[in-house]
Amino acid sequence: MTISQTEMTHASAKGFDTLPAQDALMILAKAQVEAATAVQEAVPQIAVAADIAAQALARGGRLIYTAAGSSGLMALADALELPGTYGIERDRIAVLLAGGVAGLTSMEGAPEDDADAARAQLAEIKIGPLDCMIALTASGYTPYPMTMVEIARNAGAATIGISNNRGAAIFDKVDVAICLPTPPEVIAGSTRMGAGTAQKIALNMLSTMMAAQLGHVHDGYMVNLIADNIKLRGRARGIVMNVTGVDEAAATQALDAAQGAVKTAIVLAAGADDLASAETLLADNDGRLRPVLASLGR
Repeated sequence: MTISQTEMTHASAKGFDTLPAQDALMILAKAQVEAATAVQEAVPQIAVAADIAAQALARGGRLIYTAAGSSGLMALADALELPGTYGIERDRIAVLLAGGVAGLTSMEGAPEDDADAARAQLAEIKIGPLDCMIALTASGYTPYPMTMVEIARNAGAATIGISNNRGAAIFDKVDVAICLPTPPEVIAGSTRMGAGTAQKIALNMLSTMMAAQLGHVHDGYMVNLIADNIKLRGRARGIVMNVTGVDEAAATQALDAAQGAVKTAIVLAAGADDLASAETLLADNDGRLRPVLASLGR
């Protein structure tokens, strides 16, 4: 039987448990760097996936993450931060995990084989052609996400598959195949390590580029963030100041007038006549700041 990349033995694993801690940790650190580097090979596919995900949200669909085990942790981490970072409505993001979110506290293996549970979860959320699914499986053949993408594709949804093995079975079932060819794990098969690191990076890249295409990023600033604590209110104020060049008092005034909406505050600080005018300018430009600022001479 052919051994998949994620189950192979790492070249430095021999005697690993006998090494001094610093030497062993250096091997682990280098392996993480190698795993991160592997993501670069998938940049073209991540770009396509980001465009598809952005189109799904722009047309009113949902972004649906699905995975099992350690891959589920990576999916959940990415999904949960999108509303706060980029202002994407929470009901437009769904996370379907083997065993449910509660299952991540025990990380039992059996739920990843439960195809029936996958079918039941998708029936409950009524996946459709407006949606986009991102399925993660380090091995590339885990039954739970495999079933998810099959049903999603049959329902007309866009599908993206992420795996760490070349030729993974899931790649034959999705519209966009993202292969993250990470080296063998130092602890063979422990995909929470290198494979998980690569998945986290790939998801960060995908969702960040998606947000940029939706107009939620401007010159490296998260201009659609939800400022719901002291730190983020300070960040929002700094964003308004840096984008428009106004002082702190003017930025605070604009944010107050915009009820904390950063994009709207930026347009107000840039010279819009009033709140209604700022909101209209943004609506007319699909929420994108650059053309709005250009129309205001900025």
